[in-house]
Amino acid sequence: MDLVQIRCLRFQNVLCTAEVCDMLQHSRLEILVFVRIISEHEVNGVCLLLSCHAKTLLSLEFIHCQLYPAVMDKVCTSLCQPGSQNYKIQSISIKSSPISESKSLTTSAGLLNFLSYAKCLQLLSFNDAKMQPSFAKMIIRTLLEFSSGLQTLDMSENNFAGWFSTVDRSSTSLSSALKSNTSLNSLTVLNLKGNNLQEGDMEDVCKILAKMSSLISLDISDNPITDEGIRYLIPFLELALQRGNPLRRLRAENCDLSSFGVTKLLDCLASINKPLDMLSIADNHLGSSVAATLVKFLGSHVRELNVEDIGLGPIGFQILEEALPRKVKLSHINISKNRGGIGTAHFISRLILQAPNLVSVDAGSNLLPPESLEVICNALKQTTCNLTRLDLMGNLQLSSDIFPAVFEFKKRGKPILLVPLQQGSCAPYDADP
Repeated sequence: MDLVQIRCLRFQNVLCTAEVCDMLQHSRLEILVFVRIISEHEVNGVCLLLSCHAKTLLSLEFIHCQLYPAVMDKVCTSLCQPGSQNYKIQSISIKSSPISESKSLTTSAGLLNFLSYAKCLQLLSFNDAKMQPSFAKMIIRTLLEFSSGLQTLDMSENNFAGWFSTVDRSSTSLSSALKSNTSLNSLTVLNLKGNNLQEGDMEDVCKILAKMSSLISLDISDNPITDEGIRYLIPFLELALQRGNPLRRLRAENCDLSSFGVTKLLDCLASINKPLDMLSIADNHLGSSVAATLVKFLGSHVRELNVEDIGLGPIGFQILEEALPRKVKLSHINISKNRGGIGTAHFISRLILQAPNLVSVDAGSNLLPPESLEVICNALKQTTCNLTRLDLMGNLQLSSDIFPAVFEFKKRGKPILLVPLQQGSCAPYDADP
């Protein structure tokens, strides 16, 4: 192997010795991935390798490592070698690796200093990093104050419950940065999924969002923000979209929302000239009462919609079918786990006829009876649509054995309909606790 040609290396429980670094000294390493770096010897080896390649490194990733503040300080010191102030690093990802100690508020000053200089950094990810709320505030403040060129910020799967509401608003840290003219105008993707954010946190979340004028994708899923949290979000969405801001994708899955809060959200989105391309409100128990507002939203420009497991039921699907706009711009929809029965099939058949750009439908686990296949296939016979995938798995009464005509419908040589081979061959979906 010509070591000079190596650009990417992945180390797993490997001790980076001086000999290894000597072997790689003429390589121009651009991507380094470290897995399960825990001991002090392993950390020292990592730092040695980083110091040798700080000028060429573009991407750095840690998975299942222990990166407590003292370790992060060492890592960042290794990256900040003399003459490397203009380092090219574009991506830093920390996954399932604690960067904060559970009983300490100590933070890594080295990481904050690094972020203030990393002008080429485009992606910063702290996924399941056991990040303390105080550290999260400092990171956002640093990014704001130094006008970072960051494009993607992932702070998912941490625990920030109450972290905004506990900020001392008279302090000069995050609150002062929010009041200043600083911004994160380059940020396009923000992931706050799974942080246990509460309804009271959303007021200040929206203040941070207001600093992100180029935001395209926002994920606040798996946070119990309830309808009150959505109430804070709606004015931000209205202002952002009316100003022509490019927000196009919103995920609010499993947020303890009710039909009341989601109805308000959908009314807001449907009334704006440039609505979302993608919306996911899956795993919120909304019931059939949301269907009337949902079908109006289908008349907007939305291209992708995920309403999996929201409790539509037969009545909800009946409302969707009867009031579906004559022309729908959807390309992808997920209506799985809604227990709609034959009403699901009638809605799908209507959608096939009235959504010419439809590419995929997920309709698994909807308690579809055997006659559903005939209803859907009749619709497919009436149109030359772009549909390439219709997933009906998890419906125990369906099978290609009892209705082999499902194989007649293909796109690019592959079957369009995904159906169980035999009745009862899939585990049923059970929403009961």
